[in-house]
Amino acid sequence: MRVKNLHPLTQTVYDSLVSYPAPVNLTYYWNFGVYSLICLAIQVVTGIFLAMHYTPQMDLAFLSVEHICRNVNYGFLIRYVHATTASMFFICVYIHTFRGIYYGSFLAPRQLLWVVGVMILLLMIITAFLGYVLPWGQMSLWGATVITNLFSAIPLFGTDIVQWLWGGFSVDNATLNRFFSLHFFLPFVIVGLVGIHLFLLHLTGSNNSFGISFSSDGGSSFSPYYLIKDLHGIFLFLMFFSVFLFFAPNYLGHPDNYIQANPLVTPPHIVPEWYFLPFYAILRSIPDKLSGVLALAAAIVSLFLLPFIQDPQCRSMRWRPTSAVAFWHFVVVCLLLGYLGSQPIESPFYQLGAVTTILYFAYFYIVAPFIIEVENFIWTPHYSDYLGRYVYGTKNK
Repeated sequence: MRVKNLHPLTQTVYDSLVSYPAPVNLTYYWNFGVYSLICLAIQVVTGIFLAMHYTPQMDLAFLSVEHICRNVNYGFLIRYVHATTASMFFICVYIHTFRGIYYGSFLAPRQLLWVVGVMILLLMIITAFLGYVLPWGQMSLWGATVITNLFSAIPLFGTDIVQWLWGGFSVDNATLNRFFSLHFFLPFVIVGLVGIHLFLLHLTGSNNSFGISFSSDGGSSFSPYYLIKDLHGIFLFLMFFSVFLFFAPNYLGHPDNYIQANPLVTPPHIVPEWYFLPFYAILRSIPDKLSGVLALAAAIVSLFLLPFIQDPQCRSMRWRPTSAVAFWHFVVVCLLLGYLGSQPIESPFYQLGAVTTILYFAYFYIVAPFIIEVENFIWTPHYSDYLGRYVYGTKNK
């Protein structure tokens, strides 16, 4: 439905928030995209305020963060909101991604929508890493040193890349300035990609738990049904967010990052933020440096390739019980990788990391495609017949 004689901008807002047709069976799992958008808005606003008082210099960065927390009015609250929202952002995006895999949201006609979503995730990881360096604590310095040194594994020009990232021959003032500039700039790139993501979503339409396209009478307008549902979900999400913000703001961080960076003292166990841990576990599970970097890159590339390596007939796992079991095993593997990434590189964590890394890639390239082929051979006719009767109320004669 379109209301006539509206300004084009007003008409766009109306079409997006009021008359947008949505399937009738969307669950609360579809709310995590909205939660992610709220987290992004909070990150941009609080980041601008923090940038007003932050000093990107080695000798002053840590002190400027202390100044924000101790002397700026409500500076401690702004900083903790910014740090806690980063964790909430990743929680929402990870759940949003797993939901997309489970319900087949990456399949035609939504391949480009999925690719843009993975690009947003990749930029989030880069932006969060850059932001983790800015407080200039012990984990900030050594995390930056370890991660940037990974590029030295690239043959021929790896060392040049590292020196370009550093702005010299070590992590110093030039590095901190570059990371601060990029950390301030990249969120606006993410905002642009989110706009493209939403445009593609409205262009192709929302997926649903059935994994099929509904008939013209199988949807409802976004408002008031989903608008009220989203507001209810946002209220619950903000309650969950507030528990961490007001009662455990440092729970998701690392205590060593509250120690000022010292290049002469190496921490006994370098651990990144929790949302990097699965990828960190993949990186260090391979003894060869170049192979580890390639595996780390392949972990993200596999998500990009997902729409093109799975059979477009698979659709929602709601109707594919074997695929659903394999998916939940994959979720457990990812959680286990996160745990192993936080542990020292010693037995048995090192061996378990290698096994779970193999299982991670096996899901994309072996397990899921094989199971889909078997399910297509055994269940597709029954699945199509049952789904048609369930959704449209039709019955084969």
